[in-house]
Amino acid sequence: MNALENEWLVANGIGGYASSTVSGANTRRYHGLLVAALNAPVERKVMVSKVEETLVSEDGNFELGSNFYPGVIHPEGYKTIESFELNPLPRTVFYQSDHRISKTVFMVHGSNTTVVEYENVGTEKAKLQLTPMFLYRDYHSLYKEDDSFCHYFDLSQNTLKIYSCDHSEPLFMKYSVGKFNGNYFWHKNHEYPREQERGQDYHEDTFSIGFIEVDLLPGQKVFLMFSTGQEILDINPETLKQKELKRLKSLKPKNNKNQFLADLAQVADQFVVWRETTQSYSIIAGYHWFTDWGRDTMIALQGLGISMGKQEISKSILGTFFKSIDQGMLPNRFPDNERDQPEYNTIDATLWLFDTLYKYYQKFGDEEFIKENLHYLEEILRWHFIGTKFNIRVAGSGFLTGGAQNSQLTWMDARIGDFVVTPRQGMPVEIQSLWYNAMQVYLFFSEEFKQETHPFRQEIVETAKKLRVNFKPSFLNEKGYLNDVISPDGTADDTLRPNQVYALSLSFPILDKETGKSILDTVDKYLFTPYGLRTLSPEHPNFRPVYEGNPWERDTAYHQGTVWPFLLADYFRALKYVGTTEEIFSEKLKAATEALQKHFYEDGCIHGIAEIFDGENPEHGKGTVNQAWSVSALIQLLEISKNLKKTR
Repeated sequence: MNALENEWLVANGIGGYASSTVSGANTRRYHGLLVAALNAPVERKVMVSKVEETLVSEDGNFELGSNFYPGVIHPEGYKTIESFELNPLPRTVFYQSDHRISKTVFMVHGSNTTVVEYENVGTEKAKLQLTPMFLYRDYHSLYKEDDSFCHYFDLSQNTLKIYSCDHSEPLFMKYSVGKFNGNYFWHKNHEYPREQERGQDYHEDTFSIGFIEVDLLPGQKVFLMFSTGQEILDINPETLKQKELKRLKSLKPKNNKNQFLADLAQVADQFVVWRETTQSYSIIAGYHWFTDWGRDTMIALQGLGISMGKQEISKSILGTFFKSIDQGMLPNRFPDNERDQPEYNTIDATLWLFDTLYKYYQKFGDEEFIKENLHYLEEILRWHFIGTKFNIRVAGSGFLTGGAQNSQLTWMDARIGDFVVTPRQGMPVEIQSLWYNAMQVYLFFSEEFKQETHPFRQEIVETAKKLRVNFKPSFLNEKGYLNDVISPDGTADDTLRPNQVYALSLSFPILDKETGKSILDTVDKYLFTPYGLRTLSPEHPNFRPVYEGNPWERDTAYHQGTVWPFLLADYFRALKYVGTTEEIFSEKLKAATEALQKHFYEDGCIHGIAEIFDGENPEHGKGTVNQAWSVSALIQLLEISKNLKKTR
């Protein structure tokens, strides 16, 4: 484990989080001990950057922390780290001058509150100086010393109320034992290596108002509490810790002997958040910088909620998006603040709703919920037939077409200004698969609940038949795989991409099994890796083997070869559908789960699955360090593996 590179993250269920590296050296603008979501799950503010720890002993003062500065790491406290574990809370043990100090971080679920526990786990008395470093900024921005900046604080017993002159809401800090010593100063020129790699600004200043000095006998602890609310400080922090440990333990699947799945279940919970504006649950797409997106939510819910047996949460999340339908479309993204309106620039998020709802019904048999919301499905289909936003409409062939100039409506949505990296206007292959599947799901429910006489039903039946008849001759090319897009003028784009797997993997596949076998042979040869599917064949001239560089370089590589783990769930469903032999299926499944398990425990964010990997040599995670639909896919792979063993 690399203490300066490996990261950890804990979340609070309302969009806030605490995160840093194992060393405690922040390497991203998104790192911080308290990143609060002031309007759950958005309006995130970095309020506490870190705590600088000093061990005071007869042998001298020893810094336990670490920081990056231009050309140097100072201090080098990471060299004193004896061990780190995440079981289930991040806990670091420092060893220096015959002293052992452990540091544990957790958040209070449902509260913008972070607690840091220091315990003397050695045999000698220890004196600590703990210096919190503060910020007050949007989590996308950076902070600099400003002559106009001012603050003040009130100290009452062992609680500080810290005000910033231009902000009305204070930050509260409480220390369980010790003495506070006021000492205001700026800590300047922190350097964030991950931001530098991403071509972003990467220097920041933080400020301190003083330090806490505390003597700890062996076995004694001191807690630092940081919160946006004062009432929580009245609760014993040890009580809060035990409550959080109990909650995390309850997340583990019952009668499960797979430790990997148990750990994944706890990580899956980090993405489930309460949305204040809808008074219901939603799913954060990825940490550190994504919010709740419609497409990601519908895909991720299949693993994070349905596979894990979380019926009430799954129902609430589906309800969140049902209530947000506009002109037959689900929002692609909720805004970062309540003053803005949701964005509806997606052609597939709405269609994913049908597949996820069908899987919800297959898992839980919740007839009442389906009946209550069936009218939403009909509304969605009607809007798609008559035409909705972004020129999304049903063509005479039964295909679903959509898109306008400079629009990016599919999941391959990278855009820089007016430049769309993967323009897919017209009829993308996965959209036809999802559209056919959506109609079949509606027809299934209408039959299941005795609504076959509805006049709109016959139009759907006829369109679905027409679509299935036209799909294969339009999309299957002479090279043996499916075209990626058919443009509005009828031109076929035969770029080899993974989107074709959805023709074989959804609840109601649009293609026959025999055709599917040859398609998957091509996907296996050029796109499959144990970490996910490549977004572009390595033989294509636009293939980008490495995802790195400034925003332009990264965005132009985002879907041009990068490997995406979330695609694995549908890839393996497609393999199963076409009747791949058990030997080959098991071999590939084992390779994927083992590769991602190693990544989960050893690479990038400890207990996290990255958003993407390089198209060539995909070993180290890139993009967001912990992505909802990546974790969801892995949960589904373990479920597939478990069911496979049952059938043997």
